[in-house]
Amino acid sequence: MDTPSPAPSPGPFAIGRLGEARHASPLPPEFWVPDGARVVHETDAGRLQAAAAGGGGIASFEKAGPRERLFFDPAAVTAGVVTCGGLCPGLNDVIRALTFGLWTNYGVKKIVGFRFGYEGLVERLGHEPLALDPEVVDDIHQRGGTMLGASRGPQDPGEMVDRLAKVGIDMLFAIGGDGTQRGALAIAAEVRRRGLPIAVVGVPKTIDNDIVLIDRSFGFETAVGLARGAIQAAHTEARDYPFAVGIVKLMGRESGFVAAYSALANSEVDVCLVPEVPVVFDGSHGLLAFLERRLRRRRHAVIVVAEGACQDLIGGDTGTDASGNRKLKDVGPFLADAIGKHCGKVGIPAQIKYVDPSYMIRSMRADADDSVYCLELGHHAVHAAMAGKTAMIVGSWANEFTHVPVSAIAGRRKRIDPDGMLWQTVVQAIGQPERFGAPLGFQRRTMGLALPDSVRDLGK
Repeated sequence: MDTPSPAPSPGPFAIGRLGEARHASPLPPEFWVPDGARVVHETDAGRLQAAAAGGGGIASFEKAGPRERLFFDPAAVTAGVVTCGGLCPGLNDVIRALTFGLWTNYGVKKIVGFRFGYEGLVERLGHEPLALDPEVVDDIHQRGGTMLGASRGPQDPGEMVDRLAKVGIDMLFAIGGDGTQRGALAIAAEVRRRGLPIAVVGVPKTIDNDIVLIDRSFGFETAVGLARGAIQAAHTEARDYPFAVGIVKLMGRESGFVAAYSALANSEVDVCLVPEVPVVFDGSHGLLAFLERRLRRRRHAVIVVAEGACQDLIGGDTGTDASGNRKLKDVGPFLADAIGKHCGKVGIPAQIKYVDPSYMIRSMRADADDSVYCLELGHHAVHAAMAGKTAMIVGSWANEFTHVPVSAIAGRRKRIDPDGMLWQTVVQAIGQPERFGAPLGFQRRTMGLALPDSVRDLGK
């Protein structure tokens, strides 16, 4: 007799809830998602079969979507929205989606936007809340930034919960990245300590796309698309001058996804530097020798560098910012200076063209794909909060929207695997070595080719 396979279980992804859901949903039954619906975490068939054969549980996420029964009576709900951290395309889209999702789907008429991040949840700092309704948010998705403002850094959970209780907030939607969600987790813990029925639901925002356990965060697709213009500009500048090097610095403190995908999307890129892959400048297999060969062969080059790359080479401790993140040293000028000095030593009259589009990208409106994604995230966050889910974020996994406990993502980062398929695709697509400094891996197809005498002579 066959032994039944173990059913998907929450494992480490169990979602907190405020209590029994006793209110009927106003949404049509065909939209309801059973509360027991799961999305399996393991997407590799071989590992999934091994887990099933081992008899253990198969970790899975709660599937997002509207529930048949609600914890909150929609007519009595007051909802709060806050945006924190750095700017990112799509923030206004999410605010709009939350407002319309609450107002239109559930009839919630009391929606409050807290100004300037978690500072707005501390009454003594003097930021007055803003009433939100469909008319107020109607066209905010047409512009970048956040209509609510933002700030960095933690605030006292006790003071923030005091403000939530005073305003009468039943559910708080926290839009932001790792620091924001750690703050949301602290708020949820304080709410639980006091025994208050307040749901805390996060919408994950990071332009770096570095939140674990979700496929992508909003703003990332827009950032990659906008980076194309900067890379094309750097390529044009480099191509039209002899021995010019175009350098484009993109977002990516600890994870180089924006730089990697931008390199894949632009065939002009010759070098991509990301925080996950250490760089060696000197030696015959170093970055500088590679660029020297590139310049002698083609007379121009384009480099895309993530802001967190090469930090170990720059030197000096800059401390941390208000959110507790390591302050980064500016890799762009450092890279430009190192390349310029090396070219001067080997007799190449290099010209460096440096482009830093970071804040132009962060402040732009979301593209069509991100706008749709923001709308879906916002609506699923509303469904989760109305059902009494708390201390969680809405994510996406294997093309399904999911509920993920904040405790599972806080303090962790998704990073590029230097031995994984993404990085292998990058180095093969643009033709750089897998590792600068070692004679290993894929080598650029132009390396070792004979050079015209007129170019070779420049090295003498």
